[in-house]
Amino acid sequence: MHEARLDRVMSNLQAMGLKQALICDPLSVWYLTGYYTEPMERFFALYLAQDGDRTRSTLFANKLFPSAVGAADSLVTFTDTDDPIALVASACNPSLPLGIDKTLSARWLIPLMETGSCPDVRLASTAVDDARSIKGADERRLMRTASQLNDAGMEWLARQITEGVSELEIAERLPNAYRDLGASGNSFAPIISFGPHIADPHHEPDETALQRGDMVLFDVGCKYEWYCADMTRTFFTAAPTTRQLEVYNTVRRANEAAEAMVRPGVLFSEIDRAARSVIEEAGYGPHFTHRLGHQIGLSVHEPGDVSAAHNEPVRPGQCFSIEPGIYLPGEFGVRIEDLVLVTPDGCEVLNHYTHEPLVIEV
Repeated sequence: MHEARLDRVMSNLQAMGLKQALICDPLSVWYLTGYYTEPMERFFALYLAQDGDRTRSTLFANKLFPSAVGAADSLVTFTDTDDPIALVASACNPSLPLGIDKTLSARWLIPLMETGSCPDVRLASTAVDDARSIKGADERRLMRTASQLNDAGMEWLARQITEGVSELEIAERLPNAYRDLGASGNSFAPIISFGPHIADPHHEPDETALQRGDMVLFDVGCKYEWYCADMTRTFFTAAPTTRQLEVYNTVRRANEAAEAMVRPGVLFSEIDRAARSVIEEAGYGPHFTHRLGHQIGLSVHEPGDVSAAHNEPVRPGQCFSIEPGIYLPGEFGVRIEDLVLVTPDGCEVLNHYTHEPLVIEV
């Protein structure tokens, strides 16, 4: 059990008026215990309860899962023919509200409520989300390494830009390229777009073949020892037109203006505004169609986005993306994305692959 992380979670629960909670997100269970399994459709949860001046932890796991002995104070196992809800119900204190996380599915939550063992259920995901948001020293080191490997991955991707290659071919080669670099594969399904496809921010790679003159966008990430990277770059395969270069440089200025804003105490919404105002002033406001960024760590998208709706202040140890974009349907698009790690007096940009407009000869 990671005691410092557990203490942060329990402190957050206490601030929410909670003394017991059920954590079901497998990555959050790993974050607290060091034990991971993918439960699929089976029940899996870590129960936390304040017991005087200490926290009592119980892990509920199917006997089919890898051994979880030692992961929590106590381990409750069950088979496929047992009722795990009855076991959880017997552990809960019915006189206290029970915090649950957002991943507990209705197929387990509703039967648990029907037992009467937890009549007052409250959504408490933020207790763990907030703790995971502030990266410790080891986590910061792993995030840096993941982004360094992603920079190297972008160099590999630039070398794949050849006439006739398809989006799907590059996407299928990428996991092995990451493994060759020392990562464990993709942190998410890559977005690889040629030509007009870039105008779709979440285009899925297909059999489209690259033609000379196409613009190319890579939105990719790798994983390194559990932690995720994420970066986007846009390339040219012929000298850019005046309009293409104008859009590219507008997105670049927006990215760099936002990164320059990042420091403790600045609101996430103010960072979004810094980038969005650059794009609006250039006349492309309606074509920046998504939030500026998202937090990242064990998952590539973690709660606490960089958007106009998020009015909380940035804190040291948080890591999130800065990814403005302009998308012109039927023509082309540009996105430039980096990860930033908040420091005590500013931020560290984790990606070092150039922002300069690059023309790859094909």
